Amino acid sequence: MLEDLSGKAILITGGHSGIGLRSTRVLAAAGARIIVGARDIAKARTALAGIQGVELLGLDLSDPASITRFSAQVLKVHEKIDVLMNNAGIMALPKLIKDIRGYELQFSTNHLGHFQFTALLWDALKKPAVRAW
Repeated sequence: MLEDLSGKAILITGGHSGIGLRSTRVLAAAGARIIVGARDIAKARTALAGIQGVELLGLDLSDPASITRFSAQVLKVHEKIDVLMNNAGIMALPKLIKDIRGYELQFSTNHLGHFQFTALLWDALKKPAVRAW
C-alpha cells in the first residue's frame, strides 16, 4: 500500500496506456492529483474514465509548440510538481519519419521532447516540499 499522496501533483506523460495507465490508477488511488499528457485525447479519455483526480491535457512530444503549450497549461494550475514520470514514447516505426524540425520522430519524441518538457517544468519540479507538522 502506498502512503497517502493527498495534495501531491504527479505528472505522467502517456499516463493513459501501458505502465503509464497502471501508474495513474495506483497513484490516483493513493490520493495524488494526476496530470496526464496524451497525444490522442479521445483514446486517453476512454482509458481514464472512472479514475478520480485525473486532469487530461493534450501533449505531442514531437511538437515543440505542443510541449510549450502543455507546460504553460500545467504551470498555470500547479505551482509545484511533486513527481514527473516521463513515460510516453514511440518505438519501431516502419519507416523513417521526421518531426517538423527535421529530427527522426522516435528520437524527437522519446528524447528531445522529454528534455524540452522537463526543462520547462524545472522550477516547479525543484521547489521544496512543504510539510505540515
